[in-house]
Amino acid sequence: MEPIVQLDGNTLSPAEVYAVASENIEIKLSEDSWNRIVKSRKVVEDILHSGKVVYGINTGFGSLVDTNISNEHLQDLQVNLIRSHATGLGEAMSKSAVKAMMVARINSFAKGFSGVHPNVVQQLIDYVNHGVTPYIPRIGSLGASGDLAPLSHMALTLIGEGFVIGDDDKKIPTNDLLLDKGLIPVELSAKDGLSLINGTSQMLSYSILSLQILNNLLTISDVIYCTSLEAFQGNAKPADERVHAARPHPGQILISARIRQIMQDSEILTGHKDSSKVQDPYSFRCAPQVHGAVYEALISMRETIQIELNSTTDNPLVFPETTDRQSTIISQGNFHGEILALCADRMSLALFELGSISERRMDQLLDSKKSGLPPFLANNSGLESGMMIVQYSAGSALAEMHGHAAPRTAFSTSTSAGQEDHVSMGATACWNLYQSCIRLSEVLACELVIACQGLEYNKLKPASFVKSLHKLVRTISPKLTNDRSTSAELQSIAKILREGTWLSRIEAENERLVR
Repeated sequence: MEPIVQLDGNTLSPAEVYAVASENIEIKLSEDSWNRIVKSRKVVEDILHSGKVVYGINTGFGSLVDTNISNEHLQDLQVNLIRSHATGLGEAMSKSAVKAMMVARINSFAKGFSGVHPNVVQQLIDYVNHGVTPYIPRIGSLGASGDLAPLSHMALTLIGEGFVIGDDDKKIPTNDLLLDKGLIPVELSAKDGLSLINGTSQMLSYSILSLQILNNLLTISDVIYCTSLEAFQGNAKPADERVHAARPHPGQILISARIRQIMQDSEILTGHKDSSKVQDPYSFRCAPQVHGAVYEALISMRETIQIELNSTTDNPLVFPETTDRQSTIISQGNFHGEILALCADRMSLALFELGSISERRMDQLLDSKKSGLPPFLANNSGLESGMMIVQYSAGSALAEMHGHAAPRTAFSTSTSAGQEDHVSMGATACWNLYQSCIRLSEVLACELVIACQGLEYNKLKPASFVKSLHKLVRTISPKLTNDRSTSAELQSIAKILREGTWLSRIEAENERLVR
């Protein structure tokens, strides 16, 4: 039986969203969710029959909130909203990013506070399950009023307009693909368009993709650090449990425990315990403190994403039954992406720090006066440059990470004639984090290749975890015996580090690293 991910608005995990987005796993809505959606929709229908004027149902949008719309024009209102707001710029979002965005939107509807018509929700589910992926330009969201422009491009395809991504990854008219899939466009009615585009789904999409990378990358970064420590013949005593009990930050304690686990059977470190080095440089000695602080940012990010993924983020919200058993519609600000924006900005800064300390370890290893190893780890230094330019490339990637470390949330702009006068820039912040994750994987790949080359000059056995990682590196990047281009090797290793396949193999050969 093929696996199916059930959405209920309360328990969906980022890992499940990533699985649907990347592995073509089908989704379905729980029965309770459908019941909540139907009840919520009935409130909207009752308002239409009553003749009441309620924002988002029979009024204009944004600064046009005071414009009343008659019932015969409500469908036009929703379609016009979608068409006018589908104004995205820039490159297209990837298929996985779009699918993650769609799943996040559906799960938000599943809570039953959006008043959206069940047919619209079903259309989104059908698109995910039948591989209909909207073509969505990435740029356009300000991170408040929701991800309006990107989600409008998604919504446009539900009514048979706009473009989708074909099997050859080229954009094609939506109706062409719907005919092939046996699907028909859905009709939008009151509030449907606003519900579709008013939410934090694009921000969540890039946050979830980043989280998936970081769950792998931050764990293996500690194995990479230990590889450098072995190559440098450094000291593992700074990871002593007593040291970190004296300053018990959770991340610091966990990373120091992980380092002790990785290094427990290292012949290199025990073989050099009588080394003349009194203290290692900070980039080696302070790894638990720096890596630990980054890990705490990751823990906070996980918690934030989990809550946001199981939240309702459109406006207005529909509450079918309140304490006095009367339905209520409240205009509010759950669409504001400040929580995700600040989370992404914090994480981008933390990743820069991790990349920075990694690059400093490279410098220590390549400087023969500091490491005792051949200059730049070349076989014939002077005639050959060895690993010299690997550090340069790492420095260049780090410079980009420095740019990514600048907060995107610190900029706001007033829009919609002053009605929407403070925005989060959350979509920009979350995309920025995603880019920083990619750059970090490249920096760590550079450190790993340099560290593995440094290990070649020691005849003692490294720790088992390090030995496993070294063996995997050598399947892509052979020992450097003379100068060669390592560009393709570094890019391949960076991609593997992001995907986590090496981490899984290392743990299978040894034991699961503490989390």
